[in-house]
Amino acid sequence: MALKSSSADGKTRSSVQIFIVFSLCCFFYILGAWQRSGFGKGDSIALEMTNSGADCNIVPSLNFETHHAGESSIVGASEAAKVKAFEPCDARYTDYTPCQDQRRAMTFPRDSMIYRERHCAPENEKLHCLIPAPKGYVTPFSWPKSRDYVPYANAPYKALTVEKAIQNWIQYEGDVFRFPGGGTQFPQGADKYIDQLASVIPMENGTVRTALDTGCGVASWGAYLWSRNVRAMSFAPRDSHEAQVQFALERGVPAVIGVLGTIKLPYPTRAFDMAHCSRCLIPWGANDGMYLMEVDRVLRPGGYWILSGPPINWKVNYKAWQRPKEDLQEEQRKIEEAAKLLCWEKKYEHGEIAIWQKRVNDEACRSRQDDPRANFCKTDDSDDVWYKKMEACITPYPETSSSDEVAGGELQVFPDRLNAVPPRISSGSISGVTVDAYEDDNRQWKKHVKAYKRINSLLDTGRYRNIMDMNAGFGGFAAALESQKLWVMNVVPTIAEKNRLGVVYERGLIGIYHDWCEAFSTYPRTYDLIHANHLFSLYKNKCNADDILLEMDRILRPEGAVIIRDDVDTLIKVKRIIAGMRWDSKLVDHEDGPLVPEKVLIAVKQYWVTNSTSTH
Repeated sequence: MALKSSSADGKTRSSVQIFIVFSLCCFFYILGAWQRSGFGKGDSIALEMTNSGADCNIVPSLNFETHHAGESSIVGASEAAKVKAFEPCDARYTDYTPCQDQRRAMTFPRDSMIYRERHCAPENEKLHCLIPAPKGYVTPFSWPKSRDYVPYANAPYKALTVEKAIQNWIQYEGDVFRFPGGGTQFPQGADKYIDQLASVIPMENGTVRTALDTGCGVASWGAYLWSRNVRAMSFAPRDSHEAQVQFALERGVPAVIGVLGTIKLPYPTRAFDMAHCSRCLIPWGANDGMYLMEVDRVLRPGGYWILSGPPINWKVNYKAWQRPKEDLQEEQRKIEEAAKLLCWEKKYEHGEIAIWQKRVNDEACRSRQDDPRANFCKTDDSDDVWYKKMEACITPYPETSSSDEVAGGELQVFPDRLNAVPPRISSGSISGVTVDAYEDDNRQWKKHVKAYKRINSLLDTGRYRNIMDMNAGFGGFAAALESQKLWVMNVVPTIAEKNRLGVVYERGLIGIYHDWCEAFSTYPRTYDLIHANHLFSLYKNKCNADDILLEMDRILRPEGAVIIRDDVDTLIKVKRIIAGMRWDSKLVDHEDGPLVPEKVLIAVKQYWVTNSTSTH
């Protein structure tokens, strides 16, 4: 009898799970068809859903709520009055960036770009309202069209079309901006420029996968690297070039607001295969080469640094640059000296482009140990960078046992490195994490993502281009989603138990450190989908869940999707908060059934714009 009962229970649970999957698919079909676009995209999605034969009447009476609730699985009518409704912010906050606010920035010193660094609002100045989209906001074009076109209504700033007109950055055409692929150093187009770099740097075989673009402009370099399967992390300050990072993200290119100032970059040591500066106006030779030393820290052994523009080839160009040749000569001398001290090898100089390569280990650099100018960093944790002051010191290589061994471990070419065991794991560098634990984590995320795709069949169709994982771990979610149609910003919280962002980069993925008690370094409406795995449990008693959710709402596009995985009690509290945020949400069971206490909350942000209360 016990066996029969168990079997019956299993069938019941199985049936319930099937019903949940069917109904939630319909839920997302309908929401997908609601998508707004000034270019007919919403109509095409609706037609696609209709033609696909989605039948939303399979189980018309299905209860979407969880079958394993702590106190209550829904916000019922009796509790509705207790739900806090968040009001829209004033229209002037449409493009508000809380930690890079222009007015606050101007109160800080301009030395070393301090005023362009992160300066977040104090608690008593935080906004507790919903950032509105501008009137006329539409869904961005799908990739690859988005690389070349951005709807004007989404970022209505024409200044760059005038200021950078002869450099082929951006053009205004009717109700769209067009990006021809030019740049200050590549007016003939990014593709030809990258071809020149690829004659020296192995971009075609998967050896170079991750890149850092400092002072990226509208990120055309990163946009055109995409077809070569290279993923660039681009950054630029929020400055007089209004909305350059916003344009990058509207194009579907990874970018954050950032600057090389006095604080270390929010990336791990040995992260990037290649770093790039195209007339980025960073004083590389200043402060005893400190900025080059920071690039060296984040550059992988064997990685490349590209400098395009002043002072390279100053003898020919000093008149065109309108700078004294003596100043340019001294600037290049300092750069060459710093590169030599870092033990970089100059591989190429032609025209206005120079390329250096970092050595794979320090065997060839033994002589610098006796150089009084070689100041080595003393920290025990070179990845401890959040709000830490940059220093003019050299980050030591990991130890090696032979002259040809790659310090820190050799990586496989991409895409093999995506699922290979990363050197930081195989070497035991991350305490308490074994190879078996890492591989089990990978298997779990493949399983989770497969379940997500059953719930939301649009997940890997190109509907969601810019995706964020707020608590990325080893990057398992991103690895399971890997596609040319999308990219994932893997965020590793600064309070996470183990530093795993280095592993993310060793897999050929990109990411950043961040503390979710503060606003993220991006513009509003820059992500299509946000994933949060046990983030609210992690930040319990650390900061206000309301603030985290309001920040998620700020950076999420209208009709963007959210997936939150956590324990049921936490999700009930989260669901109660978002009931007042103009999100539609459903709480569903774990893919293994209703008895698993971990649940999944899915949500879609309603479409609304400034001075609008309607979702249509």
